[in-house]
Amino acid sequence: MTLRLRRGRQGWSALLGGLALFAGLAAPNLDQLQQLALSRYGEEVARQVGEWRSMLPVRQGPGDLEKLESVNRYFNRRIRWVEDPVLWQQDDYWATLLETLAKGAGDCEDFAIAKYVSLLLAGVQEQKLRLTYVRMQRSPHAQPEAHMILAYYAAPAGEPLILDNLDTEIKPASGRPDLTPVYAFNASQLWFRGPSPSSSDPTARISRWRDVLARLQAEHTL
Repeated sequence: MTLRLRRGRQGWSALLGGLALFAGLAAPNLDQLQQLALSRYGEEVARQVGEWRSMLPVRQGPGDLEKLESVNRYFNRRIRWVEDPVLWQQDDYWATLLETLAKGAGDCEDFAIAKYVSLLLAGVQEQKLRLTYVRMQRSPHAQPEAHMILAYYAAPAGEPLILDNLDTEIKPASGRPDLTPVYAFNASQLWFRGPSPSSSDPTARISRWRDVLARLQAEHTL
């Protein structure tokens, strides 16, 4: 398996216009985020946000691999997997970090987003992180399932490491033959396999991504 996706063409890149969120913005105000948690959700969620802040590696602290391990372990242990229709009464809802912490639950997109935001706040460079839609083959005779993971690229053309809520061990892409990438994105770029997206047109999902990024900014997470 390879997750070396091609960079999106200009038409797709336009969907991400204006979302280079980490250039020229003030540092995230995590005190304000915790206060928002208290006013919106109450003391218990504010306490959980405080525990998340205590886990969050310092920006100038350990190397990327230690940050990946800490963040991946935290969310895989603390967050329950629940489908959107049950959790949000919607077919497909992308939650912010605060919403996921408040619910204590989420689906694969919510896990990936929470890890992505946390690693950015911990100082991992944005260009190393890609939220990646994959087809997951649970068994040889099963139908492939849509799934999202977070991929970390130490080098742009290198083999990524996979952060997943279903297989909790961080593995290189070659160690996850059950996953086939479809497309990937972060706050400023879109990548896909082949000359154009072969299936699962990403336009609607990128629109959801734009929406969740705007809500993250409103929460002062970004």
